Amino acid sequence: MKLAHPRTGELFDSPVPPGVGWPGDPATSRTAVAETPAQVTAMAEAVKTIDELDAEVSVCRACPRLVEWREEVAVVKRKSFADQPYWGRPIPGWGSARPRIVIVGLAPAAHGGNRTGRVFTGDRSGDFLFAALHRAGLANQAECLDAADGLALNDTRVAAAVRCAPPGNAPTPAERATCAPWLDAEWRLISSHVRVIIALGAFAWRAALQMIGSVPTPAPKFGHGAAATLDNVTLIGCYHPSQQNTFTGKLTPQMLDDVFQLARERAGEKRR
Repeated sequence: MKLAHPRTGELFDSPVPPGVGWPGDPATSRTAVAETPAQVTAMAEAVKTIDELDAEVSVCRACPRLVEWREEVAVVKRKSFADQPYWGRPIPGWGSARPRIVIVGLAPAAHGGNRTGRVFTGDRSGDFLFAALHRAGLANQAECLDAADGLALNDTRVAAAVRCAPPGNAPTPAERATCAPWLDAEWRLISSHVRVIIALGAFAWRAALQMIGSVPTPAPKFGHGAAATLDNVTLIGCYHPSQQNTFTGKLTPQMLDDVFQLARERAGEKRR
């Protein structure tokens, strides 16, 4: 049964097939699909544009456990979203194609990005993150409800190290390794513009170090507010804006504001 998108009112299956009009869907019914880790590596190495990369990421089926989980969630759903279609596919990076600041997270939330089709959108973590981006002048609005809400980022891009929502918010080491070539390809396509990377959490920090590729020994250690300069790029650590961190005060709005202020300074960003 098709259900109405909460903003546009258009009807969609759940999960959403590629190329049927979902807001921001980068893929078509003809987009190539990676079915194995080897195909992910080959396709990621061959991709030539961000648009092409986003499309191929959004239809990837290389991790059977993640495919089964993301699609099961899109059918079973959370009761509060039972009347909505769920994206139920991998989440590509989103924001500027020529960013000076890149934010790297771990993986989409089952009822956030996996529902809305946009990274950090539709859950409390995203509310906390995008409100701070708006305060910092890096987003045009604080609201981040769905992929058709008008949100836009200024010189900033957000990506996840693992592109599918994992059970228990915990991808396996094999799933992390399978997904890594997509992030590597994203870095290859945008790195000439990037001046700052913000890693949300320790895993994102490790993924960012691997993505950059040139890591000193010993490798820089993660910590909130930690900063390391690598190949003319500043890597900044930040606690993940999970409810566990924000509800307990481990990460406060001011702490996140301070991280974005440092990022703007290192990126040479002028206040908009």
